[in-house]
Amino acid sequence: MRSIWNGAISFGLVSIPIKLVNATESHSISFRQIHTEDNGRIRYRKVCELEDREVSQSEIGKGYEDADGTIIPITDDDLSHLPIPTARTIEIVAFVPADRIDPLQLDAAYYLAAGGAPAAKPYVLLREALKRSNKVAIAKYALRGRERLGMLRVVGDAIAMHGLLWPDEVRAPEGVAPDANVTVRDKELDLADALMDTLGEVDLDDLHDEYREALEEVIAAKASGEAPPEAPEPAAGGKVLDLMAALESSVRAARESRGEPPTATEAEVRPLPSRAAPKAAGGRKSTSTARKTTTEKPEPARKSTSRTAQGTKKTAASKSTAAKKTAAEKSAAKKTTAKKTASRKRTA
Repeated sequence: MRSIWNGAISFGLVSIPIKLVNATESHSISFRQIHTEDNGRIRYRKVCELEDREVSQSEIGKGYEDADGTIIPITDDDLSHLPIPTARTIEIVAFVPADRIDPLQLDAAYYLAAGGAPAAKPYVLLREALKRSNKVAIAKYALRGRERLGMLRVVGDAIAMHGLLWPDEVRAPEGVAPDANVTVRDKELDLADALMDTLGEVDLDDLHDEYREALEEVIAAKASGEAPPEAPEPAAGGKVLDLMAALESSVRAARESRGEPPTATEAEVRPLPSRAAPKAAGGRKSTSTARKTTTEKPEPARKSTSRTAQGTKKTAASKSTAAKKTAAEKSAAKKTTAKKTASRKRTA
């Protein structure tokens, strides 16, 4: 791999000669602008707007446009006097845990290759120190005319450097999150967890750019004079009205795609009823049936209540009969006593 920058890593008093190599490459397909009538290339020409003529590269310099539109020319000699100690040095300034780095700061990635045999020993020393500490190195370096921030970490047997955005270059997420008061139920979270567990992990090496592959097929077909392949119809998307139903359906689809049988406790998808159903005759019948079903369910409770009422009536009847018997007995006793008293008076 060809190096794009040569310098050294400054590690305290240790200096490690290195070469900077691009760690990534783009496989995206690029297009040229053409004249649609004859396929001629459309090119940009560098023209001076004051003289209205095309200028060569040797005539082009740098300039800063002020707020009022004034152009301030800046020469390479002006830039060479800037106090950039990291012009040819990757200066390590700290070692921090990897989770201290916000992924939003990550920029371009590079490999740091040892610059010759003398660099092998200090290179391996830094690599092993990073491994054992489970930390990453934060460094400053200069590339393409500006000072940058970087993060050094171990990748395999090599040291990689990620360019980092300066902290003030990362925007705060103000006004991004929903401002509505949303409540998420535990059951919804449980279904989301189940979906995450079902999808599981993936080997990133198995992922590929399907759009680029389809685009290559179109280009190959056009080059051979054939009709380009037709794109499949996109999946119909709709508004999610029932979040629970959508989550349950997603869990089921993920399990089916992996060939897993549905679980015994898996909830059935409950489609959200149409809003127009109550207006239609069918909707009214359905509502009426539902009401009937609701009133028919508590039959056992009614029977129990009825039996209780009957028992209460029997008890009340028994008490009434007993009371009548007692009154009759008292009346009979009184009559007997009165007869005896009258008999005694007559005898006397």
